[in-house]
Amino acid sequence: MFQQFTDFLVWVDDKVWGIPLIVLILAVGIYLTCRLHILQIRHLPKALKFMVKNEEDGTGEVTSFGALCTALSATIGTGNIVGVATALVAGGPGALFWMWIAAFFGMATKYAEGVLAIKYRVIEEDGHVLGGPFYYIERGMGVKWRWLGKIFAFFGAGVGLLGIGTFTQVNGIASAVNGFFDPNNAWTVSLFGSDYSWTVVISGLILTLCVGLVVIGGIKRIARVSEIIVPFMAIAYFLCCLLILIMNFKAIPAALLEIIQSAFGMRAVTGGAIGAIIVAMQKGIARGIFSNEAGLGSAPIAAAAAQTKEPARQGLVSMTGTFIDTIIICTMTGLSIVITGAWDIGLEGVAVTTHAFQTGLPFAPQVSSFLLMACLVFFAFTTILGWNYYGERCLEYLANGRSAAVTTYRWLYILAVFIGPFMTVSAVWTIADIFNALMALPNLIAIIALSGVVVAETRAYFNRAEALNPMGLNTDPEEV
Repeated sequence: MFQQFTDFLVWVDDKVWGIPLIVLILAVGIYLTCRLHILQIRHLPKALKFMVKNEEDGTGEVTSFGALCTALSATIGTGNIVGVATALVAGGPGALFWMWIAAFFGMATKYAEGVLAIKYRVIEEDGHVLGGPFYYIERGMGVKWRWLGKIFAFFGAGVGLLGIGTFTQVNGIASAVNGFFDPNNAWTVSLFGSDYSWTVVISGLILTLCVGLVVIGGIKRIARVSEIIVPFMAIAYFLCCLLILIMNFKAIPAALLEIIQSAFGMRAVTGGAIGAIIVAMQKGIARGIFSNEAGLGSAPIAAAAAQTKEPARQGLVSMTGTFIDTIIICTMTGLSIVITGAWDIGLEGVAVTTHAFQTGLPFAPQVSSFLLMACLVFFAFTTILGWNYYGERCLEYLANGRSAAVTTYRWLYILAVFIGPFMTVSAVWTIADIFNALMALPNLIAIIALSGVVVAETRAYFNRAEALNPMGLNTDPEEV
């Protein structure tokens, strides 16, 4: 019965993440890139500056950096470590190339999401901020489209509870901890009809407790925790991967060539090139979207809480999230895996990246495994926190602000964290992929419909900047 259910999930996953959705996601990013005149390249330096420079008189619940860290906490997680490995095993090294393509155009999509989040957010008298795709659908497209916002909110709550927010992250943490402390499952206990290592059970309990203690504090506590953990662990993980590249620098050109060849089916057997390209595209774009969430519609929920008065400015800040997540972090993971050959030796999940660390780092295998485990645990932990916030905001919209519904969702979320370690790897990732696709559709429709608003806000912002800077000085509207 369970195998039949798994097969059904795979069938649904193949349908929702088929060529039409991949084309739609890329098309939206390409369309916005053209309308915004390659903004993600022209204004990336300014975006990186705004990332760490908060507005002094902006309105919102948290700083722009805090909102970005909250969004990054929800994106930098198992997708960067386990997800990249899964994509490379299934689609070959070429999957990494298609992650880059998805991320490049996704930066324009993420920018548009940030602009719309601030443009159409609602700030209540007590300072509580409500914003995200459901609000720019309702307030931007009109009340008659509120049903589309409800659909997004439904799938968004589902993604948090049954997909990205809980099962995938907790499963990744449990697998990493178990692989380090009890790889041979010498200490087991029978639960739910199966045997599990005590490390899985104990790590699950500790994680559930920590999540419960933080999510009760809402966005402000989540942002404070994320501002500490996300930058520290992102830099630590980046340095570990950089060390692997430095220790194997002679293999980098061959790895890049292998990625390009695989992306275009050049290494496939005769007659299989098209199939290889499709698989690489499907796995790469799916994992890229899972990781950076551009087009998914989740990041605007956090962006809406930022203390800012300029939609375009927050759009630039939001855009850096995709750059950091995929162009930097996922690339470092992918190159490490390709260089060490870990993708093609029969491993799956976190074991692939673990092998890359053990092979590439100049440390004892136990030390390398511990470093990866620590990064994965903290990344996944912050992702759980960020998606709890997203899910609660989605449910708050669905329930018309009823606090009882939000409280119930919070406890169900904690319960999902508890049972996450006992879900199978294949089922976990398949469920996450399905909910990703179903959540993305309403958001993509809204972005296309409101693209004119994004262009107008962008033009107005930079026109003001130009008017205030006749000599071409690096001054922005909010600084004058």
